[in-house]
Amino acid sequence: MYFVPIDQKYYRMPEEELVERIWAAKRQLGDRLVILGHHYQRDEVIQFADYTGDSFKLSQLAAGRKEAEFIIFCGVHFMAESADILSADHQKVILPDLKAGCHMADMAELEDVEECWYDLQSVVGDTVVPITYMNSAADLKAFVGENGGAVCTSSNARAVLEWAFAQKERALFFPDEHLGRNVGYTMGIPLEQMVVWDPRKPLGGNTKEQLRNAQIILWKGHCPVHQLFNEKHIHRLREVFPDIKILVHPECKFEVVKNADYVGSTEYIRKTIEQAEPGSKWAIGTELHLVNRLANQHPDKFIISVDPNQCLCTTMNRIDLQHLAWAIENLAQGRVVNQIVVPKEIARWALVALDRMLAIT
Repeated sequence: MYFVPIDQKYYRMPEEELVERIWAAKRQLGDRLVILGHHYQRDEVIQFADYTGDSFKLSQLAAGRKEAEFIIFCGVHFMAESADILSADHQKVILPDLKAGCHMADMAELEDVEECWYDLQSVVGDTVVPITYMNSAADLKAFVGENGGAVCTSSNARAVLEWAFAQKERALFFPDEHLGRNVGYTMGIPLEQMVVWDPRKPLGGNTKEQLRNAQIILWKGHCPVHQLFNEKHIHRLREVFPDIKILVHPECKFEVVKNADYVGSTEYIRKTIEQAEPGSKWAIGTELHLVNRLANQHPDKFIISVDPNQCLCTTMNRIDLQHLAWAIENLAQGRVVNQIVVPKEIARWALVALDRMLAIT
């Protein structure tokens, strides 16, 4: 992966010109190009998306467009990696801004996970199945694939964990501790049998006895956006709007999920709102772009964020009109910039982990 800086002229263009140039390049490329837009993406970018959705759904849709030579992923780095893993050899995946990473994914690095794995083996032996959330780097997906584990999404995490426990006694779940804890609790696993592994501490900050008693070892990681919601927000909303329904993402903290009415993935959140009765009131605990978009799409319903002062996903927000115009015009001129290429051996094992997930669910 080679970083090419954006031509600064794009920052001097008015928005109307950027929009016109993007549409013109998109028309020129035709079926050779497919643009993917994640649910959390800003509206001025999402308007150009051929498909919108969560990261795995988008990667699958792109892989199904075999005629597309280029895939522009308006999302973050791990999403573009997944698209490259699932796409055909002739397809090139482009991330308009290579600095669009994921803070959660960055909280688990391969070297730290390998050290954790070695330490766990020394304490509990061959009794652990590694499970990585989709929001992780390709090399961690490969680690999981090579060590008998699987990838999961927020919607199928329970099914994947149930599969893991059918294989062995314990699961190592990374990089999001909240998703793992929330799903484990719904499966009837006591909180005291879910320990947190802090890679900065010996044995992750646990005693050997705690690890032997644990069913799920949760990596100390989180989504900085979903982490900010708290139960005080929910209590305040219920005081002001007694009939409001609280709908949150399972990346939220345990206390938030416990006090919510509905919990589910971005797709679940979207479908729940679509099917809701006109006039119903909803407070949604997820990224603000999606909440605002749902409110605009469903004016017959009252929709607000669990925390109206919530911040946006800052890394997703790096994909702007300037970077999209720059990337797509380079493609139209025969130049590929910011291509995401997963090394073949990593891609091979990562695909094993993804295929296991698909076989499970």
